[in-house]
Amino acid sequence: MHRFIKFIAALTVLSMAGIAEAAVPTGDNPDTSPMWLKVRASLFDERPIIKISDDSLVLDAPKRAEDAAVVPIAIKSRLPQTAASYVTKLYLVIDNNPSPISAIFTFTPRSGKADIETRVRIDDYTFVRAIAETNDGKLLMATRFVKASGGCSAPPGKDPAAALANLGKMKFRVDGDVVAKQPVLAQLMISHPNDSGMVMDQLTRQYTPRRFVRTVDISYAGKPVMSADLDFSISENPNLRFYFVPDGSGTLAADVVDSDNTEWKSSLPVSPAT
Repeated sequence: MHRFIKFIAALTVLSMAGIAEAAVPTGDNPDTSPMWLKVRASLFDERPIIKISDDSLVLDAPKRAEDAAVVPIAIKSRLPQTAASYVTKLYLVIDNNPSPISAIFTFTPRSGKADIETRVRIDDYTFVRAIAETNDGKLLMATRFVKASGGCSAPPGKDPAAALANLGKMKFRVDGDVVAKQPVLAQLMISHPNDSGMVMDQLTRQYTPRRFVRTVDISYAGKPVMSADLDFSISENPNLRFYFVPDGSGTLAADVVDSDNTEWKSSLPVSPAT
């Protein structure tokens, strides 16, 4: 609940600042994006942020999106993820979205790698940013400029009745061999329309109420691995790819809560190869 309140507080500050003031950037200078300056002050105050010039933090995103409602995003960190030194958070910021703080991912050393892949909506030409925060307080940022528009108000890809019938259903998948004490790639797929509140029903001329996955908590063998605070910038049917490190046989579990405070749980038994 504490992290939820902090997340909402940051968004409230940005809403009061006025999204209309944010001019669409040209892609030339990410430092002058008006909305980024507000987000930066809200999240990080005056803390220094290191701009990454190597591959220690990589943000993969298309230069021009094929579908603005489903834009693949991958954040890959080559920073250590050990008990002594690790990435505690990854912030995903989409400057010109109605909700620019799109996701905050929190990691533990049990993740093995502070990597995340997902799909997002993009509402206008914008800078997309990944900011990594380490356990010693450093901030590092990678930035991409993405050309896309209209993603937040795009109609859903599924019939609303069918989407409601499958609401909250989840699937886990583990890719590759599972080896004890080595990072294992996993995927969580959540059936949820993730309504942005910006889509008009063409028959009723009413806007579909906003409802989206708010939090995701991942654990293995009862110990936390990764958590996510999300907003409606995440695409319909949220999909997260992440790593975890199994010490031995255990259960990979997900606890998901949406903005209506509806909760769902899912789990997958995992047995590392000996």
